[in-house]
Amino acid sequence: MPHIVVADPIHPEGIDRLLKAPGVTLDHPGKPSNQSLAERLRRADGLIVRGTVVDAALLKHAERLKVVCRHGVGYDLVDVPLLTKRGIALMITPEANAASVAEHALMLMLSLARNVVGVSAAVRRGDWKVGGQSSTIELGGRSVLIVGFGRIGTRVARLCTAFGMKVMVHDPYIPAGTIRGAGYEAIKERDAGLARADIVTIHIPANDRTRGLVDAAFLAQMKKGAMLINTARGTLVDEAALDAALRSGHLAAAGLDVLRDEPMVEPPAMLAHDNLIVTPHVAASTTEGLRRMAWDAAGNVIDFLAGKMDRDAVVNGEVLAEEVTSPR
Repeated sequence: MPHIVVADPIHPEGIDRLLKAPGVTLDHPGKPSNQSLAERLRRADGLIVRGTVVDAALLKHAERLKVVCRHGVGYDLVDVPLLTKRGIALMITPEANAASVAEHALMLMLSLARNVVGVSAAVRRGDWKVGGQSSTIELGGRSVLIVGFGRIGTRVARLCTAFGMKVMVHDPYIPAGTIRGAGYEAIKERDAGLARADIVTIHIPANDRTRGLVDAAFLAQMKKGAMLINTARGTLVDEAALDAALRSGHLAAAGLDVLRDEPMVEPPAMLAHDNLIVTPHVAASTTEGLRRMAWDAAGNVIDFLAGKMDRDAVVNGEVLAEEVTSPR
């Protein structure tokens, strides 16, 4: 009988789906246990994680493990090569958080454009009137460069269009015709788009090719007075370079949902800037997003252990046997 371990708290509907799955036993955070997670994994065929690091130390005794599902889409806390070497599939929940993260990216754009944090703080201090003329801007008519045209980036593009923005897209893995067919301007040379965009928003995974992508050179190519949005992964951005760009005035503002080091222990120097908004990696954590991620994570593991799956949700597809092909 397949045994599934849920390492971190997830939405109750996900737990309920697992509990109701026929022929499956479950170990989850709501079930008291004095054992360490590593010990609990000895019997596990499937594992669901949110913020747990999946590395050699954790998996040392997980000899039965066949599938790990990440509750969400990022998997930088997972040792993918190790899983692949051991023939363990890594799955994600590709569609579940896209709408929530896309809306959060627009929220950051709007909040920066209208200086919501600053003026709200002023009102709380008793300052009802803004000194001088307001320097806030409209999003309509502004140019935005979307770096990454996946499930989240495509939604951000649609939301930006609804606000009357001019949408440019840079993604070397998506054909230019596909981008143009969706109604957006395809940018082949990233630096050309950076020089034109009033707002640059990042929607790519963190991996060996992309970590530190937004460095001093990247920021220098951005249009003076532009804004940067990052709701992807904190390791994509060189925080010292971003601090310098904000301090010099080259960037007008930045909005981040992620930091290089999470959870934050020491506040980075850039938090001193009033034109920076930082939220604590909560873009996906809407009621709806959490429910969908938990439900899909549960379904992914149940289906995988039953010999069927959505291949699009498997990160390291090379571990799959050719005969296991049935999508959900």
